[in-house]
Amino acid sequence: MISVLILTHNEEQDLPGCLDSVAWSDDIHVLDSGSTDRTLDIARQRGALLSQRKFDGFASQRNAGLQLPFRNQWILVLDADERPTPDLIVEMQAAVASAPEEVSGFRMRRRDYLWGTWLQHAQLTPYYVRLLRAGHAHYTRDINEVVQVDGEIRQLHAAFDHLAFSKGITHWMAKHNTYSSKEAELLASGEATHGASLTQALFARNFHERRVAQKAIFYELPARPLIKWCYMMFVRGAILDGRAGVMYATLHGFYEFLIEVKRRELLRRRAGKPL
Repeated sequence: MISVLILTHNEEQDLPGCLDSVAWSDDIHVLDSGSTDRTLDIARQRGALLSQRKFDGFASQRNAGLQLPFRNQWILVLDADERPTPDLIVEMQAAVASAPEEVSGFRMRRRDYLWGTWLQHAQLTPYYVRLLRAGHAHYTRDINEVVQVDGEIRQLHAAFDHLAFSKGITHWMAKHNTYSSKEAELLASGEATHGASLTQALFARNFHERRVAQKAIFYELPARPLIKWCYMMFVRGAILDGRAGVMYATLHGFYEFLIEVKRRELLRRRAGKPL
């Protein structure tokens, strides 16, 4: 009833565990973007249907994945460091079996982990639409992409796990260094703050529309890195997650700092000012 799409790039460490977690599916697709490690061999050995595509953006890569020839009407979209829990598997199968035609997506909770600790309080955006009806969804935004669903979205209660730091903090920082460059470009162009509507942020019917508007407003705030750290630590309660929560909040505050520094550098460069 449910096909699986896994996006990969050099995922020899995490892919085996991800494939084990979706072994219940009769239709598993791996879309790879040029791995140079054992990712491709692992996918083939485990019986996954392997496709390759040159990476040209996060949203476009996911959209290309949604166009693969899936056997089933519903698609679970995962990264290699994510694992659906047994409870979620049961709930998803029951949900799609009884879903009316107007339902095209299901939102579910993602549990991020650091040092073996579930970041229950620190995690900023715990809900993601990952179960999609084929032909009724597409992704937008090149970084931290957003899925647009043609139809109703319903909520599931069980969670999937995200091993965000499985490759270590050095890898996480390298990845977010790339992300921060792309975010800075969106900020410098004004695209990131487009749609900064307080009404949308508070009252939009769609959860993701609210999140996009909230993020656009946040990008216009002064002292964003400090605000983000304080918000994560004391409003969200990252401090309640112990050392892992404090580290997670600090890493995200630094990430926000990188975005702002790079944004200012871009603006100075475009204005012909010395760097």
